[in-house]
Amino acid sequence: MFRRGFLPNVGNLLAFEATARHGSVSRAAEELNLTQSAVSRQIQQLEESLGVSLFSRSRQRVVLTDVGRMYASQVRSTLSELSNATHQAIALSGTSGVLNLATLPTFGTRWLIPRIPDFFARHPGATVNFGVRLVPFDFAAEPFDAAIHFGEPHWPGAVCELLRTEEVVPVCSPAYRQRESLLSPQDLTRATLLQQSTRPTAWAEWFASVDTKVGNPLRGPRFEQFAMVAQAAAAGLGAALIPHFLIADELASGRLEILFPHTLASGGAYYLVYPEHKAETPLLRSFRDWILERIRQG
Repeated sequence: MFRRGFLPNVGNLLAFEATARHGSVSRAAEELNLTQSAVSRQIQQLEESLGVSLFSRSRQRVVLTDVGRMYASQVRSTLSELSNATHQAIALSGTSGVLNLATLPTFGTRWLIPRIPDFFARHPGATVNFGVRLVPFDFAAEPFDAAIHFGEPHWPGAVCELLRTEEVVPVCSPAYRQRESLLSPQDLTRATLLQQSTRPTAWAEWFASVDTKVGNPLRGPRFEQFAMVAQAAAAGLGAALIPHFLIADELASGRLEILFPHTLASGGAYYLVYPEHKAETPLLRSFRDWILERIRQG
């Protein structure tokens, strides 16, 4: 809860922040379209209300004091938050609500976003803002209402709704398969193995599942996201293990082909995660029902 007696004039804060950023009253005045005397007066009013000196002055130069340096950082952050909040409020004019969703990058771009128009068609006026998070986070400290999570259904203080499990398949480009004569799982032991950095044991597990010995299943270039792995495989850089549902377009177009019918079930699964206290929020409930329906439809 804020205390009104400690809320300075916003105009004074703008003058102070601009002067602190530029290190110059004259440049701050140019940015704010004010006179130098007006900016100086606003800074003086701010200092008087705080009872501290924010700048040390020497001829034409102004230098932040230690207190001023600390205050400038906090003021800049507060003004940014206020600006963002105002922008969001204006953006929500005429909408029926907003959902801030954190998603895994490849799941978001390959599966969710191509299908989201159907959600908007069912819920006109709704807004979904997308962000990226790769690991669990504290909902109380982040600006998200829900998240798409892969792994185990363990997220303190949150509900984990199972979306789908995952099976990866070995794929490569048709040209790479022909060039390397990949006719059996044993042939993959001499191929370039494209690695997904968060699944370092995937190739070892896949070779074990087909009873094939391989010297070093960790060899090969590493990529942070499945989208990058898929692009690398389509470009003919090697063979990859990728979730089947994330490469439907590449398989349909022939840019990638499944090498062998031996799939590998991943240890984790995809979940829609949201704070317990938001479970009955209308827009979140609508999104939950929609995404579960689309998952069931395949």
